[in-house]
Amino acid sequence: MRRLPPLNALRVFEAAARRASFTAAADALCVTHSAVSHQIAQLERWFGCELFVRLPGGIRLSAAGQALQAIAGEAFARLEAGCAGIAAEAGVAEIVLGAPASFLANWLIPRLAGFERTHPEIRLSLQTCSSEEDLRKGKVDALIASFTEAPRQMRLTPLFAERTGPVCAPALLPGISDVRGLLGLPLLHTESKPAAWAQWAESQLVASSDFASGRRFEHLSLMIEAAAAGMGVAIAPELLVEREIALGRLVAPFGFAPSGASFSLCLPVGGIGAALAALREWLVEEGERAAIPVSERSKAGVSAADNP
Repeated sequence: MRRLPPLNALRVFEAAARRASFTAAADALCVTHSAVSHQIAQLERWFGCELFVRLPGGIRLSAAGQALQAIAGEAFARLEAGCAGIAAEAGVAEIVLGAPASFLANWLIPRLAGFERTHPEIRLSLQTCSSEEDLRKGKVDALIASFTEAPRQMRLTPLFAERTGPVCAPALLPGISDVRGLLGLPLLHTESKPAAWAQWAESQLVASSDFASGRRFEHLSLMIEAAAAGMGVAIAPELLVEREIALGRLVAPFGFAPSGASFSLCLPVGGIGAALAALREWLVEEGERAAIPVSERSKAGVSAADNP
């Protein structure tokens, strides 16, 4: 019997070591920061030494961690290449789909088993990203993100309209009597949507400049966690917080309103293969089944004729 450390913990370690960040690894793997910390701690107990040096401003690999990174990186690279070769011989098509971590965790992954049952000939690999540049550079084959218009030389297939609104922990609800009551609480922002509070304030006919201050988070998933922990009021898409609301961790005191954007599938202009066409068709069907209002496709730069 092989004497190996926990393989899932090794996978988490490799992701954290490559990115030099527990937070970035958590986003890439669609898990929480605490889950990454737990897996790393488990691995360090197995080896009996520290793999990362924890610093006030982040982390760095220890000497043992550097040695393990070299071994794990080579092993995972060989495993990935070998598996890709076997899949190619078996006629399995692979699609690398990029999307924000919160979208993957809250919407796509719970539905992924349905896609795999319907399309066993397609293997869908998920990657955390939200920029069309990753698509332009070939890092992903397709991208799902929130768009108000189609990026240059890209074609969008809208899946459903984005609806946003303030969310907070239930304990903060008694302090919110009206929209301006939000200003008495810390406001939480995310760098990926810096204008979200201003846009929502304008839809409520209040001064957007009043909603500019507050704490900022690099990733939307961290902002949502902070809101659930009672650190303040976040502004977030309904889609990405509906599970937390169902669990009672968050409430939406004013509901959600259309933001003018749509979650859309982004592809380069031009022809696409059968696998991408099948994925697009499935995503459109799932978007309609989600019973979320869908924006007019013409506003996103694609007509019904673009969707065979």
